[in-house]
Amino acid sequence: MNPVNPALSALRASLALAGPSSLALPLGVAYSGGADSTALLLAAARCWPGQVQAIHIHHGLQAAADGFVRVCESVCAGLQVPLHVLHVDAGHAPGESPEDAARRARYAALAGAAKQRGLGGVLLGQHADDQVETLLLALSRGAGLPGLASMPAQFEREGVVFYRPLLQTPAASLREWLVQQQIPFVDDPSNTDERYTRNRIRARLLPALAEAFPQFRATFARSAQHAAQAQALLLEVARQDLAAVGTPPAIQALQVLSQRRQANVLRHWLLLQHRATPSAAQLEQLLVQIAACTTRGHQIHLKVATGHVTRLGPVLHYTAGADEPG
Repeated sequence: MNPVNPALSALRASLALAGPSSLALPLGVAYSGGADSTALLLAAARCWPGQVQAIHIHHGLQAAADGFVRVCESVCAGLQVPLHVLHVDAGHAPGESPEDAARRARYAALAGAAKQRGLGGVLLGQHADDQVETLLLALSRGAGLPGLASMPAQFEREGVVFYRPLLQTPAASLREWLVQQQIPFVDDPSNTDERYTRNRIRARLLPALAEAFPQFRATFARSAQHAAQAQALLLEVARQDLAAVGTPPAIQALQVLSQRRQANVLRHWLLLQHRATPSAAQLEQLLVQIAACTTRGHQIHLKVATGHVTRLGPVLHYTAGADEPG
């Protein structure tokens, strides 16, 4: 008997946890041609025959990309799964990393394709190793809870729901199953380029962690889940506090809160209303100024993210990308 596709087991476990009604058919699968997305595509096609479509993003960043498409076409033809190949411009803006630019372009294209074709959601092939790499990257950057929570199993972007059912599945198990079954997949040569931090983590740190802590994928995943739960609680408190202090926030109402809750609600206000993320130093200085704001004449004018937080009478005001108070 052939071993079971690990992606199929993971997909069924996700369905059992969330309930079958949580997924709206038909579904798309983000299909790069790599081992993880190939195993996921086969699993999805088996779970929902005739209700799955593959979406391949062609970044045009390397010569091998056309070969990836040919492999994807062959696999999809064998499965009788429709394949949509989308060409995207993954050029990065000044100050933006190529990886971030490619990711942004990829999600925009996937969301656009899903809406255009009436798909109920898109399955993504990120696995347990990707989750560990994301957590280690967050730790290396001194990230807070949102970063330490790593990748959520489900999220929404541009009106489309994305699912990651393989976050508990090791990459090696997916690859081994495909090799055993003689199912073709592609190896992206950029994945071994150690100029990229994520690739250095994959090549150097993960083998060392596996030797020292064989269960690290499961334990790291639990830590990420704990961080996600804590972040969800902070978000719930922030929403309640923002409703109490108002939008824009009233200074006196903020002063009633502890400094930790002030920091929490201010982060939420800036991100929700202005898509601004303050640094730790900027937020600390803002809290100092709020505490010192005991007279009508006390002014606040602080650089925060790309703009400034100022005082306008009894409330705080944010002006994006401006040097003068608005």
